[in-house]
Amino acid sequence: MGKPTGFKEYRRKTARERDPVERLRDWNEFAEPMPVVQLRHQGARCMDCGIPFCHTGDLLAGMAAGCPIHNLIPEWNDLVYHDHWREALDRLHKTNNFPEFTGRVCPAPCEGSCTLGINEPAVAIKTIERAIVDRGFQEGWIVPNPPLERTGKKVAVVGSGPAGLSAAAQLNSAGHLVTVYERADRIGGLLMYGIPNMKLEKWMVERRVKLLEEEGVTFVAGCEIGRDLDASQLRDDFDAVILCTGATRPRDLPIPGRELSGIHFAMEFLTANTKTLLDTLGDGPFETNGKLPRFPTGREAGDFISAADRHVIVIGGGDTGTDCLGTSMRHGCRTLVNFEIVPQPPAERAANNPWPQWPRIFRVDYGHAERKAVFGEDPRQFAIETIEFIGDQNGNVKALKTIDVDWSKPVENGPPFSRVEGSEREWEVDLVLLAMGFLGPESPAARQLGVDVREGRGGMSWYTGEYGKYTTNVENVFTAGDCRRGQSLVVWAINEGREAARECDRYLMGSTQLP
Repeated sequence: MGKPTGFKEYRRKTARERDPVERLRDWNEFAEPMPVVQLRHQGARCMDCGIPFCHTGDLLAGMAAGCPIHNLIPEWNDLVYHDHWREALDRLHKTNNFPEFTGRVCPAPCEGSCTLGINEPAVAIKTIERAIVDRGFQEGWIVPNPPLERTGKKVAVVGSGPAGLSAAAQLNSAGHLVTVYERADRIGGLLMYGIPNMKLEKWMVERRVKLLEEEGVTFVAGCEIGRDLDASQLRDDFDAVILCTGATRPRDLPIPGRELSGIHFAMEFLTANTKTLLDTLGDGPFETNGKLPRFPTGREAGDFISAADRHVIVIGGGDTGTDCLGTSMRHGCRTLVNFEIVPQPPAERAANNPWPQWPRIFRVDYGHAERKAVFGEDPRQFAIETIEFIGDQNGNVKALKTIDVDWSKPVENGPPFSRVEGSEREWEVDLVLLAMGFLGPESPAARQLGVDVREGRGGMSWYTGEYGKYTTNVENVFTAGDCRRGQSLVVWAINEGREAARECDRYLMGSTQLP
């Protein structure tokens, strides 16, 4: 590395975030750019460790360790330090089709496996990645790059989330004619409607989609394969099909009172909010001048679900739960609580969570910080289980009951925790958002194609497709992303889309040069 002592000289810094109270007045991105000199210092902290676990991309203890797409992190850190930004962008694009997405929404397992992170704050890898790609767009370095020749082979990609888009980008670069089908009215899947605008502004998704279109990819929105178009027709019209439909079946909470009005899955809430935002203000970039857009009046007008002036409880943590918190705060909720059934994580790594595993520690994400800034405390209640919803005379939820759980006393042949007697509580609520994860894909397309669906415990399911091969029991049908592996990170979806494209290209051409 160009600065062997950089990790001793510079402290870790990440992108500054706008004041939580200020940013609640709009739907714009809350992270701000970092000055170039500070970015070069952060690149200098990469310590020439010799064995860079940051780009290993493996699973340890069931969680990502290192970068799943094997980003050449030490290389572009060094290039940023030397102020060679164009070369850094070239290194970044070798492994990552969409660094403007991962640089914003990825939880950065690379940083969890940074060697410097053993005893010092890790290198600010995610901040540097975002800065590289943002500068690439600002300087005009990122332009359409269509293939020089076409193979004449046609591929259908079902789903336009990160797996589908990366598969399409790779196959198009190999010269194949790619058509991407998306059931929603806008392209982007999870990137468009699953992640709120303040975390990933939608004009950035539109910008990348436009680039892919200019490179030759065809997009068909508002078409659900398996319902609007029979999936078997794809096998007749295309040489290969890749299913990238995501894991969109939410985990429910079947307890007494579940039928009451005012209880919604998190994605119902988030999707309707973003769609209303875009339909109101356009796809952006836009400025709200410190004012929220006018949303439909009433608590639930059409598909839109408002948290304004309501007592909101979000059941479930993770990124989706945090996004529900941030969205509810921007609506102007009256109260806001977040239940997590797991215990509160420790402030530092526990003995059974050594480096380079992902550090399972207590973190404060943007939604937590915003709620605390307004209401004075963190919204999370840990080790708590919801056991009943209570309704009013009109069939609306008005309260719920909980009980504390003890993870040190698992139930024999039962759950890994026990209920604490006498700990029942009742909470006022008129909007409940269920953010408890996903069970697998909706499968009309797979069933019409004859693709086997693997059933798991607790109602979970996945499409067939061995990791590394992505082939199914149907000859020319491949699977990739959350529909194959289960709910996971955007960066894993990109990895699977790229690798499925490689195997699809090998199937079509007999060999492949795709990475």
